Amino acid sequence: MEDKSIIIKKVKKVQGGGGHGGSWKVAFADFMTGMMAFFLLMWLVNMTTKPQKEKLAHYFQEYSIFGEGGAGGTTEMISKDQAMPEAAITITQSPVSSDSANEGSTAGLERLKEKLEQEVQQQLAELKDQVRIEVFEGGVKVDIMDKEGNPMFPLGSTALTASGQKILKVLCDNIRNTSNRIEIEGHTDAILYAKKEFGNWELSTARASAARLEVEKNGIPPARLLRVSGYAATEPIIKDNPLDPRNRRISLRLYPEKNKPSAPTQPGTQPQAQVQTQTQASPQQVTPQVTPRQVEPHVGPKVTPQVGPQVSPQSAPMVQPARMK
Repeated sequence: MEDKSIIIKKVKKVQGGGGHGGSWKVAFADFMTGMMAFFLLMWLVNMTTKPQKEKLAHYFQEYSIFGEGGAGGTTEMISKDQAMPEAAITITQSPVSSDSANEGSTAGLERLKEKLEQEVQQQLAELKDQVRIEVFEGGVKVDIMDKEGNPMFPLGSTALTASGQKILKVLCDNIRNTSNRIEIEGHTDAILYAKKEFGNWELSTARASAARLEVEKNGIPPARLLRVSGYAATEPIIKDNPLDPRNRRISLRLYPEKNKPSAPTQPGTQPQAQVQTQTQASPQQVTPQVTPRQVEPHVGPKVTPQVGPQVSPQSAPMVQPARMK
């Protein structure tokens, strides 16, 4: 009988899903988790308002211990050459004052506004209706308005009354220790003068200058004054009634150091407070003693605005355009 060779056959069993293990699921789950976190972050950023973002930024600036300078403190490292104690890093908390870098933020301006309002309520209870304080973009504005029977200036005069002096003293006492720069504005009503040589432009500028002298008298350094300007009756508070006594007012604009507007200066001169007017009268020609103005009888509701003479740039002070409100 012929011998038969034995053939051994090895059968490889191929399992289903070979080369496609379950590790991809882990990577996919990580990807989906990251995408969910990303879209959640985008949604939160979109839903957060601008004041909320400013508060969040202020919070982390206030309490961060690793920021360089600012309100978060400073970090001092000890040199390798020095004998090192157990702690190699010393954290020191820098003091936070009212004139810090954060005073120009919205929260800082609101705090200044609330502080001034509180002092007016406590010390000027009988005059609080004549003081209006509001926050505008970049600073705080204080309006000191006339009231029927209690004006800040006598009619046609540039001498402050006792009420005007008292209000300015209280305001100066509360801003003296800050770094805010100050702009002083004079405003009048729309009653026209009978004499053309001295009108509302001259009167508003002279009253603003009188307020400047009172501010300096109460301890505000002249270097903190940005400009002194008069607007006549071009920016009334009561627009429906240009003759309202509240339109006669002195306005103080308080700018934090970081938000101060650029003051126009000539090359080679030091920045200083400038008296701006739209007439050709120099500051020396505007005398503080003014005779009472003669008021023409007003007929009808229509008020004719006063237009000052044109000023050439070489011979007259700079003219500041009226702000758009």
